[in-house]
Amino acid sequence: MSGTPSTALPLRGDWLFPTEIRFGAGRVSELRALCDRFGMKRPLIVTDRGLAATPLAERVLAAADGPGIAPRFFTGLQENPTGGNIAEGVAAFRAWNADGVVALGGGSGLDGGKTIALMAGAGGSLWRFAWPDHAAAQSERAGVPIIAIPTTAGTGAEVEPSAIITDERGPTKRAVLHPAMLPKAVIADPELTVTLPRGLTAATGMDALSHNLEALCVPSFHPMADAIAASGIAMIGRWLPVALAEPQNLTARGYMMAAAIMGATAFGKGLGAMHALSHAIGALKGCHHGLTNAVLMPFVLAYNRPAIEPAMMSLAEILRLEGEAFPAVHRWILDLRRRIGIPETVAGLGLAPSEFDRVARLAAADICADMNPVPVDAASLKSILEAAA
Repeated sequence: MSGTPSTALPLRGDWLFPTEIRFGAGRVSELRALCDRFGMKRPLIVTDRGLAATPLAERVLAAADGPGIAPRFFTGLQENPTGGNIAEGVAAFRAWNADGVVALGGGSGLDGGKTIALMAGAGGSLWRFAWPDHAAAQSERAGVPIIAIPTTAGTGAEVEPSAIITDERGPTKRAVLHPAMLPKAVIADPELTVTLPRGLTAATGMDALSHNLEALCVPSFHPMADAIAASGIAMIGRWLPVALAEPQNLTARGYMMAAAIMGATAFGKGLGAMHALSHAIGALKGCHHGLTNAVLMPFVLAYNRPAIEPAMMSLAEILRLEGEAFPAVHRWILDLRRRIGIPETVAGLGLAPSEFDRVARLAAADICADMNPVPVDAASLKSILEAAA
């Protein structure tokens, strides 16, 4: 668990949960074999513009290239991918006559790549796959093979059959869902995260924490998700500060990558107001999703306290915190935020009080709002923002 010493066995394994995962340092070298296995002779490697300019992208390209395989990049994703980015990616897929997608990056590269793969197979309008209008399209044959390669330890998007894409007409972030979006295989190689800047390591790590934490707080009966989420929270508390202090520490990077996968696996149970507000703020301000979750985290927990006391009692015991459970967990989160440099209020996100009404209205219509442990509407969501100001 979180206290496993760095002298333990190497962090390496092959998992079939919730999809095939090849976990361990250096395993990006297995990309060519996976492409061949899934019949990808002309894979499109989808990533964001920033990552495309780094040596890491060239390393992945070299790992895919070889006899009989001709990979090509599509690098037209913004930090928060838009419907327009997806349309451009599908056009690039068809122009290259591609036969599969390698989704590379943090949340933007992974979500963008999965959605391009969906639409390359489906055609037509993207938004028919978006919540709340997605149900009728779930039985459609769609998508092409996807291999996911995360380069951050945050979103866990590599193990989700969904993506968050910005609809420019709002703008609003919308959840796109289809079973074909679950990657055929994941290469989870912690070596790909060691050059991540400190700020992104902190923000993505807190994103993983938010997934595990909100999943644990959803009051439905799901002991498997609860166990995964609680373990993930403890793992992040132990290893995120180490990853920040020792960026080359592959044990810390490995545990953080595992915790991100755990969070995305657990939140099949649900999320809540933290994500509803974060999606709305991200759509309007372009803020990093993990950073926004980190800022909102203690304020959403305080709002939800009446419904989450049992979960906090279990978590306080796992974290070995003393005193009354909820205040102890709350202090633990505040202390972690301070140690890794997270802004204390939404002012640190560039969000002004004059924008609270609009954010609250968007958040109230988000897919995650209905899952919150305490019912929320625009007025109550605005009260959370006011508390966070």
